[in-house]
Amino acid sequence: MYTKRNYGFWMTFLWSKKAFFTGFIYSISVYILQYLLDIKFSIPWQPISVVGVAVAFYLGFKNNSSYDRTWEARKIWGAIVNSSRSFGAGVVAFVKGENDHQIKKELLYRHIGWLTALRHQLRVGKPWEHRNERVKSNSLPVAPEQVAESILTELKGYLPDAEIEQLASKTNIATQILLNQSVRLQILRDQGYFEDFRHMEFHHHITSFYTDQGKSERIKNFPLPRQYASTALWLTFVFCAMVPLGMNDIFESYENWVRWLAPLLSALLIWVFFLMEKIGDYSENPFEGSYNDVPITTIARGIEIDLREMIDDSDIPGPVVDENGFLM
Repeated sequence: MYTKRNYGFWMTFLWSKKAFFTGFIYSISVYILQYLLDIKFSIPWQPISVVGVAVAFYLGFKNNSSYDRTWEARKIWGAIVNSSRSFGAGVVAFVKGENDHQIKKELLYRHIGWLTALRHQLRVGKPWEHRNERVKSNSLPVAPEQVAESILTELKGYLPDAEIEQLASKTNIATQILLNQSVRLQILRDQGYFEDFRHMEFHHHITSFYTDQGKSERIKNFPLPRQYASTALWLTFVFCAMVPLGMNDIFESYENWVRWLAPLLSALLIWVFFLMEKIGDYSENPFEGSYNDVPITTIARGIEIDLREMIDDSDIPGPVVDENGFLM
């Protein structure tokens, strides 16, 4: 996620420059052919403008749908933040007994392990995502396509070796970590570290974590329906293919150098429409680790700091900071 006040114009342009230059080459080719062959390559602008309005409405629908996916993902992880803090406060306040400090640390570290596994799983590339255009950052998981290796390597800082070995054969590691947390809480209840009422509170938190994980996986594993995404792209192509022909119709009555503005204005209009389409395209997948996704690595680090400070832990890492304004 980009956190500075605005993207600079040149940042925006360089990100989408392919559409502008391709549009300009296409537009100038149409104009030169018309000039050299002395054949009229033009269409009245009025019907083209009607198509443009329809395409603009459709792009607006796509962008709204894409934004809803991103905003829902952010709300889900906001709920994870709140529930994690409540769980941490409950662990610190409720767990009482012999060697309770070590048990509190174990429970909180396992929860951080769940956050680690979940964010790694959500970063695994899908066929419909921009897997080759991810922002390069140290805060991103290493080798996201090899999710098992990267998860287990990072989990060594939070879980005992025996538990990591047990998790290695599991398909959904985050789910299994919550299961292990539930089993451990039951054992602690049986050993008298807290009573039934507080055990029910802990189970309520586990249920909440499962719910938020399921919501995140739904967004990750179910893309914006391809018929909507594809139609927006092809309608944009159709409209932009007609733009130079309409511009020729408008500018053919002008004399001298003014007529040569037609290719430039065509390229500008093509760039605007493809920029709108690209914004929606890059907002569809809020967990892919790209420019404007939900910064789940940063959020998870913030939760880790909060939980470890609750037990006065040592060697607490600092917040994830990127001097370029990108948070992952």
